[in-house]
Amino acid sequence: MQDNNITTENWGFPPYNRWGFQHVQNLFPTTRIRRGAGPISALPHVPSVLDDLTFTNTAGVNSTVKQMLDDTYTDAFLVLKDGVIVTEQYFANPYCAMQADSHHLMNSVTKSFIGVLVGIQIDQGKLQVDQRVADILPEFAHTAFADTTIRTALDMSAAVAFDEDYANPQADFWVETSVVGWRPALVKPGAPNSLQDYALSLTQTDQQEGEKYHYRTVLTNVLGMCLQAVTGLPLPALLEQQLWSKLGPEQDACIVVDRTGFPYVGAGMNACARDLARFGQLIVQQGRFGGEQIVSQAWIDDIRYADAHAEQIFAVSEYGEMLPGGHYRNKFWVSDAEGGVVLALGIHGQTIHMNMSTGTVIVKFSSQPESVDLELFTDAFAAMDAIAESLG
Repeated sequence: MQDNNITTENWGFPPYNRWGFQHVQNLFPTTRIRRGAGPISALPHVPSVLDDLTFTNTAGVNSTVKQMLDDTYTDAFLVLKDGVIVTEQYFANPYCAMQADSHHLMNSVTKSFIGVLVGIQIDQGKLQVDQRVADILPEFAHTAFADTTIRTALDMSAAVAFDEDYANPQADFWVETSVVGWRPALVKPGAPNSLQDYALSLTQTDQQEGEKYHYRTVLTNVLGMCLQAVTGLPLPALLEQQLWSKLGPEQDACIVVDRTGFPYVGAGMNACARDLARFGQLIVQQGRFGGEQIVSQAWIDDIRYADAHAEQIFAVSEYGEMLPGGHYRNKFWVSDAEGGVVLALGIHGQTIHMNMSTGTVIVKFSSQPESVDLELFTDAFAAMDAIAESLG
């Protein structure tokens, strides 16, 4: 039951985000990403107790997986080993209790789905990484995206000036979310009515294309517009037909939409933990799932290994300290290319930890108070690395 104190203004702030992240459909317009008519893909259960597994946390102190789960405001935690569920836990808080069939907001884990969809179009010859956005969407020719390419949009190295400082309530990121109703107080007279209109309003650049890694959600939304243009399909239908339904999910997913029905692919997708684990399994299996090569192994290899430039610009970025020696490629984070450790991440602690070497997928839904708490994120990563190693 919804607390009467929870509104569209405060749903994303603590403590109300503990309810809000599990009930986005109750608050905002969404559209379904249907699971299709196919069978549910099997996820067998072979339980293993991991709560007492130890790891060294950010402070250099031995801790346990259970302590990490408690400290990081966990709502759901699921571990797959070679496609078998070895741990599945759901947690209650003062506002609600998450269940196996509960939806949870992914935040920017959504971006990784778009990264795979782009890879599929590249595999099919409908997109090229060096294509300019403005060549696909001519209306962007006189905006900050004039020289943005599919590659620089994928890798967060485009030139567009966009402030994604979550601590700044007036940041461009929050203004963009107001288009889908997430920050109603930021809506001003004459404000854009759609995510596309918002992107078209951006005219300033603050770097050369490809010069620096700088995380900007608007780039993923623009990629979504490109995907619609080159396929001729509404983006929810494209997600459904080419990706979601092929995973044999248990449930439909849903995604927040703007007034025109365009989905907020930068951060608006919601699903249950098991279905998110199936997506992680797709990546661990080199783009294959259910006997089908959904996205090419070459695309997965590009995520994993990237290139020296991607590593260099990430190392000196705002997130270089979080993943030393890592990089960002095709809407995924990579903490260990040689070990095959790939991450899909969202603010407030949303995580898919994928280890190709050990065949493990770890899903964590959370409702952390801060958008980005580096200590909580890195503690969770350390615990997940320890789990993958113990199961390897």
